[in-house]
Amino acid sequence: MHDWAARWGLPDTDTVSKTAFDTAYLRAVVKAGKAGTGIFGLRLQQAYLPLLSETLDRLYPGLPSDRHRFESAFGETLYLHLSRSDKVAQAVSCVKAEQTGLWHLNADGTELERQRPPQAPVYDFESIHQNVIALQRAEDAWREWFDNQQIEPLRISYEAFADHPVETLIDICMALGSDPPEVGTVRPDLAKLSDAVSREWVRRYKADLAAAT
Repeated sequence: MHDWAARWGLPDTDTVSKTAFDTAYLRAVVKAGKAGTGIFGLRLQQAYLPLLSETLDRLYPGLPSDRHRFESAFGETLYLHLSRSDKVAQAVSCVKAEQTGLWHLNADGTELERQRPPQAPVYDFESIHQNVIALQRAEDAWREWFDNQQIEPLRISYEAFADHPVETLIDICMALGSDPPEVGTVRPDLAKLSDAVSREWVRRYKADLAAAT
């Protein structure tokens, strides 16, 4: 949060109250998340749900649920649940990114996000296994949260989204009640990081898991 606050030119928490910082930060988040449009978009990983809930509870105290807090902060809300069915491939992707430091590529193959100097990836069964477990727990936690909040989200398959991004985007626009874009104007701006190394790790993990059980 401090990195984003500095990027947006917000006051540091040492110079303003926590409530003042949260208010300024939320305002900046909404502005950035609209990107010049009338629709605000937020990608929220399950691990950060408690932090967001706690922050909004300070700004909108006394509300009975996360759903009420979210809709007080963001207005009428469409919830999208993006889920990857192949948890092994997802875990391999996470471990490989953590090891190499490379998290995202632009569509042309150039680096978009790197968090550490380049490093060759090394197969690690235990790291992949722990990620598989953590990813499944996060998936279960989201499903439980949606049930508790009495929310029926628009469910999106990562695999379908990766293979058919334009069609998925049109489905989202329809759910929002927005005019979908012209098909020819949509261009994904990220490239997949999965490669032969990723596929080999998936194969090795499944073989090692079968041998261990």
